[in-house]
Amino acid sequence: MIRDDNKSFQVLTIGGSDSSGGAGIQGDLKTFSALSCYGMSVITALTAQNTLGVQGVQGVPSKFISSQITSIFNDIRVDAVKIGMLLNASVVEEVAKCLYEYKDLPIVLDPVMFAKSGDRLIEETAIEVIKNKLLPLATIVTPNIEEAAALVGRNLNSPKEIEMAALELCSLGPEAIVIKGGNLKTKTSDDCMISKGNRIKWLKQKRILTQNTHGTGCTFSSAIASFLAHSYSIEDAIKMAKIYLTEALEAGSDISIGAGKGPVMHFYKTWKK
Repeated sequence: MIRDDNKSFQVLTIGGSDSSGGAGIQGDLKTFSALSCYGMSVITALTAQNTLGVQGVQGVPSKFISSQITSIFNDIRVDAVKIGMLLNASVVEEVAKCLYEYKDLPIVLDPVMFAKSGDRLIEETAIEVIKNKLLPLATIVTPNIEEAAALVGRNLNSPKEIEMAALELCSLGPEAIVIKGGNLKTKTSDDCMISKGNRIKWLKQKRILTQNTHGTGCTFSSAIASFLAHSYSIEDAIKMAKIYLTEALEAGSDISIGAGKGPVMHFYKTWKK
C-alpha cells in the first residue's frame, strides 16, 4: 500500500490535544505513524477529556501557535498539512496567515466543531472565519454533516441537500470536499465526495456496529494527509483513507478502552488481541 523507497514522508498536524489519546493531535500522530509518515505537531488547544466527554478546554495564545508553525517550517520539510481543532477566530486568522506562504502544499482541513460526545470545541465566531480564510487555502475539506451544515448555514437532511452543500463549499476554493455520513442514522456510512469540475461521488461503506468511534474524523483526515504526502492523487488518497479508517474501526470494535466511546485501533496491522 505504501511506497517502499528511501524518501521520508513528513506531515504536520495543527490542532487540539486529546488527553485520552484517541483523537486530536494524538490520534493524528498515531495515524501518521501507522501509514509510514513522520509526524510533527502544532498544538492550538489543550483539552481535559476522556471517552465520556470533554471536561475542559484551554486555548493556546495565537502568537505562540504561529511560533510553533514557524519553528517547524524553518527546519523541517513538510510534505502535507492537516488542520483540526481551531478554538476561536483569532487562532483561525493566525493559522491562515502562517499557511498562506505554503498554500501550494497539500492541506487537509477537518473543521472540528463538536466532540463525539456533542461537546462544542469551537467558538461560534470562528466558523465564518474558517469559511472565508481557510477553505480557500485547503486542498481537501472533510466536515461531517453537522459541520457542513454550520458552514453553509442550514440543516442538511437528505442526500440531495448534502450534495448541494458540498458543491457550495467546493466553490470557495478547495480541490475537493468530503462530507462524512458517519453520523447519519442509516445502515451504511456513506460519504459525499466532490472535486473540482463538480463530479459528485458517494463513497459507500457498510456501517461498523461499534460504540468505539472516538477520533474517527481526525483519523480519516490525517490518513488523507498521509496518503497525499506519499504522492497519491486526491481521489485515491480519500479512498485509501476510508479503507484505512474502516479497517481501524473494525479492529477496535470490541476493545474496551474507557467507559464511553472508545477509540479506533490505529495500529491494527500489528495489534494483538
